[in-house]
Amino acid sequence: MAMKVKEVAELASISVRTLHHYDEIGLLTPDEVTSAGYRLYSDANLETLQQILFFRELDFSLKEIKSIITNPSFNREEALQMHRRILLEKRQRLDQMIATIDRSVLHMRGEIHMTTKEQFEGFDFSKNPYEQEARERWGDEAVEKTNQKLQGKSAQEQKGLSDEMNEIYTRLAALRHTDPASNEAQAGIAEWYAYLNNLGNYSPEAFRGLGQMYVDDERFTRNIDQFGEGLAMFMKDAMAVFADRKS
Repeated sequence: MAMKVKEVAELASISVRTLHHYDEIGLLTPDEVTSAGYRLYSDANLETLQQILFFRELDFSLKEIKSIITNPSFNREEALQMHRRILLEKRQRLDQMIATIDRSVLHMRGEIHMTTKEQFEGFDFSKNPYEQEARERWGDEAVEKTNQKLQGKSAQEQKGLSDEMNEIYTRLAALRHTDPASNEAQAGIAEWYAYLNNLGNYSPEAFRGLGQMYVDDERFTRNIDQFGEGLAMFMKDAMAVFADRKS
């Protein structure tokens, strides 16, 4: 039975405003909207919302979640199993942190002695353990393979590749206000395609997916836009045109 936005908000303990935002950014669009403009959510919509909230619990950004759940290879049951495993690991770490707090109180009272190492048991903010697994399963496998190949090169070779990459980005940044389908833009993006395939093996479709990741993943956007604001979006569009013409 279809549910109205207020009912879904109450069910999931989130705000109506949050659901509206998810709809606006294309993360969760209700299957039906009445003639009066009321959003109606289907059972499939609720399943998607559950996935979104699980990912949010694991500290994923909305852009990252959208990239993952819209990936054609995304498998809901597989994701739930992964969620369960990581949440169990998270619970174990939280239990350890609670134990550290309890011991810290006793240490402050002088009842026990804690080493400096023991005072920080359970803390680990170095990485999101789920993120890497999700990226490898549904995200940027090609990027990881490229990074591995780079690591196998000498320092001098890596510097040469880094300089070449910066030069390509700089040339593309100068073109970012032009039509992504123009001959100049496509010539520039062809350089980028050749550069990447010198390091890895990118099909036109993988190249298109990488371009999409440039705008879906804030880390990519931030790094690329250092060469010029809007460069990531321009490259995404130009890479999509390039992929279409290659197909």
